[in-house]
Amino acid sequence: MTEFAHGLTTGAVARRLGVAPTTLRSWDRRYGIGPAAREDGRHRRWTPEDVAVLHEMCRLTSSGIPPAEAARAALAGPAPAPPTPPAPPTEGEPLPRPARRPGSGNGLPLGAVRQECRGLGRAAVRLDAWAVDDMLASVIAQYGLVTAWEEVMAPTLHAVGRKWETSGDRYVEVEHLLSWHVSSALRRAAGPPPSGSRAGVPPVLLACVPGEQHTLALEALAAGLAELGLPTLMFGPAVPPEALDQAVRRTGPAAVVLWSQARSTANPPLARHVADTVWGVRGARARPAVLPAGPGWAGQSFAPGTLRPGGLRDALALLRGLCDAVAAGQS
Repeated sequence: MTEFAHGLTTGAVARRLGVAPTTLRSWDRRYGIGPAAREDGRHRRWTPEDVAVLHEMCRLTSSGIPPAEAARAALAGPAPAPPTPPAPPTEGEPLPRPARRPGSGNGLPLGAVRQECRGLGRAAVRLDAWAVDDMLASVIAQYGLVTAWEEVMAPTLHAVGRKWETSGDRYVEVEHLLSWHVSSALRRAAGPPPSGSRAGVPPVLLACVPGEQHTLALEALAAGLAELGLPTLMFGPAVPPEALDQAVRRTGPAAVVLWSQARSTANPPLARHVADTVWGVRGARARPAVLPAGPGWAGQSFAPGTLRPGGLRDALALLRGLCDAVAAGQS
């Protein structure tokens, strides 16, 4: 006897699809996507055909299509194969902006964003880990790491964070799930550390200032540097000043990126100390370039010539130039 012999319960279908039972009941009530048969006129029992429609509903909403439109398409059955799409834009070009659609990622404050953000937001709110992972891999492969981060991942993460801040204890699990999968996607995109492409070039040191726990923007930068073949040392969240000082002296980096997400964690004295750190033999001492990065540094005063990247694309361009200059000086 198969599991579908008497149909599946709503709870069993919800577990299969990775969605909440309340979501299935809402889709049934609002859009008519429900079980064909009900046992004793009360209990829902889902057939394989019903579950296939739900699969299609999940796929369409995860791609950013509003639920009402997705429901009509799912109930209508498979659509004919679409024409071959145009070639995707090269790295650096913006994503194509679709026509504005009403609604957002299940109540997330997304605003005027790309359709992919809405789909990613809906999948995250549903705790649909498979769909989140699949969408992240898809946007990176299609549009490149930088565009995927700046126009899909970061806006969705910000929306989830704002929703959490304004909803009490709700949505914490959504932020944690989305952050984990974004981090995993970035590390997959980075691949193994580069070894031979820029041999002899000092590394770029990436660290959060003391008290700062947000690392995803640094992980995106690490992945972008890996694509350029530039060596990096990622030290992650809340690096103590003493540990940062030792890391700089031991590795002699070409540049140090200090990330601060909030103004409460920005530490200008630490940035100045790192910029003044020297190493090497007498007569050939060197200092790192220091890049204060992140919104926490806004409004802070820095020494003339301090580089303040405006985003991931800008940071990669600055760091590539710095590493090229160091390599030229060593040749």
